[in-house]
Amino acid sequence: MIKENCWNIPVNAPACMERHLDAVDYRAGQNKASAQSDFCPGFDHVVFSDRYIHVLLSGSVELWELAEDERLLMNRFTRLEHDDVVTGVSVSAGGRLAVSCSVDCRIKVWDLNQETVTSSYHAHSQPVSGVSCSPVDESLFLSCAQDGRLLLWDRRKPKPASRLDVVSPSCSPTAVAWHPHQSSTIAYGDELGRVTLRDLQTSDGVRTINAHSRRVSRLTFSSDSSPLLASISDDCSVAVVTAELREIFRDRRHQDFVRGVCWAPGGSAVLTTVGWDHQVLHHSVSAP
Repeated sequence: MIKENCWNIPVNAPACMERHLDAVDYRAGQNKASAQSDFCPGFDHVVFSDRYIHVLLSGSVELWELAEDERLLMNRFTRLEHDDVVTGVSVSAGGRLAVSCSVDCRIKVWDLNQETVTSSYHAHSQPVSGVSCSPVDESLFLSCAQDGRLLLWDRRKPKPASRLDVVSPSCSPTAVAWHPHQSSTIAYGDELGRVTLRDLQTSDGVRTINAHSRRVSRLTFSSDSSPLLASISDDCSVAVVTAELREIFRDRRHQDFVRGVCWAPGGSAVLTTVGWDHQVLHHSVSAP
């Protein structure tokens, strides 16, 4: 019996592509030429070095490691610590710790070497949409949630969470990212499709652009010396802006929600996106 291919997927497509694609990332050090075999569409995950963290609908967090011959992924651990869908994960500076967030309103800090949760926080009253670790300090991370709050965390403090002001308190932030080179600069997106850049050291260092017509689902900075900021949205579009929030790229080829985005490593201007339309698209972004 031949199973009907209702999605018109090529017969050699990965099995995971029969599902909605929610995340994509590259292995460090891989360039555009080898990207087809080295990026990993699937559930929400993050790739660092030769290790892969996957987060699952069941509330589990998994750590996988690439074998020496680079032909096999080996499971290091699987832990069910969240009580609902895990919505995001971010790895700290240095790669020793990871932070996960969930619909269960909780945030977990993981020691990846000890393969265990070291801290659990319940500061949000609604599902947590995303987390982002500081690129320079493993004690700092950001979180945003459907309760409308954007929190800055410092795990060294007795009360680690402090609330950051957002453009519209009644509009929940939905995605957050930390600038890779400026430790005081962050970006967040919200339910109305706006993208905001904020300097944590100044009260007036806030700039906002109406990047999308619907909810921003994810943000990511490129790694080059003058990073670009890419955003994806439930309006099925991909946008890229400069540090001045000037739009330089827009793509509308996705036919359903765009849920995963990443830059090819090495400072290239290649962006990869995946969506619920089962498409994996590569975008070449011209320098501003």
